[in-house]
Amino acid sequence: MGYLHILRPTPELWTRALPHRTQIVYTHDISFIQSKLRIQRGTTVIEAGTGSGSMTHALARGVGITGRVFSYEYHEKRYKEALSEFKQNQILAPKGPVILSYQDVITDGFCIKGYEVIAHAVFLDLPAPWKVICKLIPHFSKERQTKICCLSPCIEQVQKTLKHLRKSGFYDIELSEINHCEWIARKVEYKDILEAAQRIHEVQENRKNGKQPDNGDSRPQKRIKEGREDRNWKDVGRMEKNVKNHTSYLTFATWIPFSQDYQIPSDKNDVLYMKNDVENINYDTNNLETSS
Repeated sequence: MGYLHILRPTPELWTRALPHRTQIVYTHDISFIQSKLRIQRGTTVIEAGTGSGSMTHALARGVGITGRVFSYEYHEKRYKEALSEFKQNQILAPKGPVILSYQDVITDGFCIKGYEVIAHAVFLDLPAPWKVICKLIPHFSKERQTKICCLSPCIEQVQKTLKHLRKSGFYDIELSEINHCEWIARKVEYKDILEAAQRIHEVQENRKNGKQPDNGDSRPQKRIKEGREDRNWKDVGRMEKNVKNHTSYLTFATWIPFSQDYQIPSDKNDVLYMKNDVENINYDTNNLETSS
C-alpha cells in the first residue's frame, strides 16, 4: 500500500481540480493579473463572469477577510453551482470576502441590493466587455486610481475594448499575453574530445570485425546516476515538451478619479468625455468600428 498526502487547499490546487463549467483562468494568468491590478489585503474587486470560480478563489485569498470580491454570474445553473462551492470552500460572505450575485451586468449593471459597490480593481471575463465600461464608471473609487483588466480570447474583442477604453478616458492602456513554459534543469555527462575520438575508433573497429552492436554501442547499456561524482557533468536546461500556448489576451487600463474637467454623460450609452473635446466625440457607441 502507498501513502496518502493531504494537502492544504489553495486556489492553485482548486484551479487544477475544479469542475469545468466554462473555460477557466489558469494560474500563470491569475498571478500576472493580480500583480497588475495591485490586489492586496483590503482591496475591493468587481469580477464580472464568475464561470467556474478559478479567478474568484484567487481573488478571495488576495483581498483577505478585510477586502471584498463582488462576483457576478448571469447563468442560473453556473450561479447555483458556484454558490454551493463557495459555501463549501468558505470564501462566501460572511465567512469569506465574496459576494456572489445572480445578474446580467450588461443589462442590469453592477448594483447589488444592500451593498455599496465601490471598487479599487475590476476583472471582466465577458464576451463583450466594452458593453459594460460605462456602467462601471459610477462604481469606481473616488479616492484612488482604479485598475481594470479585460480577458478576451480573440483579438477582435480586444480591438473593440481598446477603442471604448480610450473614448471613456482611461489611461495607461496595455495589452499582454502570457505564454507559460517551464524549464527543467538537468545534468548531462560531459565527455572531452579524446574520449569521443576513442569511442568513434572503437565503433569502427567493431564494424570491421563484423560486429553490429545495438545503436553502435558495444558496451552494456547501464543507466548512470545523474550527478555521480566520478563522472564529469554539465548543467543544462530544457523546455518542457507540452508548451501551453495562447489562452487569452489581457487588456489593462487605469481610471483616474474625476476632476472638474470630466462629466458623466446623461445617456447610459454615451461614453465619458472631456469638456474641451465635446465637439470631437462620437457618442454613438453602438456604431464604433474596430481598428484594423
